Amino acid sequence: MDLTIRPLTPDVWTALEDLFGRKGACNGCWCMFWRIGAAYNRRPREENKAAFRDIVEQGPPPGLLAFDGELAVGWCQVTPREDLPWMDRGRVLRRVDDAPVWSISCFYIRSGYRRRGVTSALIEAALKVATDAGAPALEAIPVDKALPKGVSNDFTGVASTFRRLGFEEIARRSPARPIMRRPLAPAAA
Repeated sequence: MDLTIRPLTPDVWTALEDLFGRKGACNGCWCMFWRIGAAYNRRPREENKAAFRDIVEQGPPPGLLAFDGELAVGWCQVTPREDLPWMDRGRVLRRVDDAPVWSISCFYIRSGYRRRGVTSALIEAALKVATDAGAPALEAIPVDKALPKGVSNDFTGVASTFRRLGFEEIARRSPARPIMRRPLAPAAA
């Protein structure tokens, strides 16, 4: 597998549609949950899809697509945390501090490509995107699968993958959900 990572721009929208499928990844979320919260459940999937497409059209790219040849095999949403206000609604994921961090908030990997390094490649590319944007750090909210009764939904990634890539836990307000962060060096001028 020879992965290439590209930002989600309007010219690759159809690749995202193919990856997510007819119903949309993660129960029709279309990466709107952290933006609008539970309202994504109360409206038709097509409305979530249209809202996310508007975000893509307006730019900047809200995330990254991993391609194996011409086939999109993975997705990672990476944006300034301020673009994801619903994360601050609850006690578990609220901001740790006021730093203008960027956040990796979700992944979707095509069946048949899971456990093959796609997530790690997306995280590494996200680190570069956040660095180039001048973010002081990149944050993640993965699940900790090392715990005996960890949550099973790992669309936000797995803590061990982030740990392996240099992220450190900065808060844990729930046993299975650490907040992890990797400081970033300023981009070279």
